[in-house]
Amino acid sequence: MAAHGPVPRVLLADKGYDSDHIRASLQAAGAVPMIPARRNRRNPVQIDGFIYALRNRVERCFNKLRCSRRLATRYDKTAHSYLGFIHLASIRLWIRHFVNSS
Repeated sequence: MAAHGPVPRVLLADKGYDSDHIRASLQAAGAVPMIPARRNRRNPVQIDGFIYALRNRVERCFNKLRCSRRLATRYDKTAHSYLGFIHLASIRLWIRHFVNSS
C-alpha cells in the first residue's frame, strides 16, 4: 500500500483481507475498505454491494487475460514486452465484445 502511484480511494478485497490492521491503515491513508466481514467477526462491517460487485468484474477480466498462454506463463523477458502483450490481449477481448453484438 506504500507503493508509488495514485492515492487509493477504495480497496476492493475478499474476506481473506478482513483484519483490523488493514482497515485502520487504509482509513489512515484516506481510503475506504470494501472488504466483506469474515464469518467469525464479532461486529460485522457493512459494505456497499454495488461497489463490491465491481471486484468480480475485475477478477473475470484477469481470468480472461490468463487464457492467453503467453500471459499466464510469463514468457517475456522484459516488463515492457510483457505489458505490450497485455495490451494486445486486452484489445483482442475488447474487439470480441463488438464482433458478436449485432
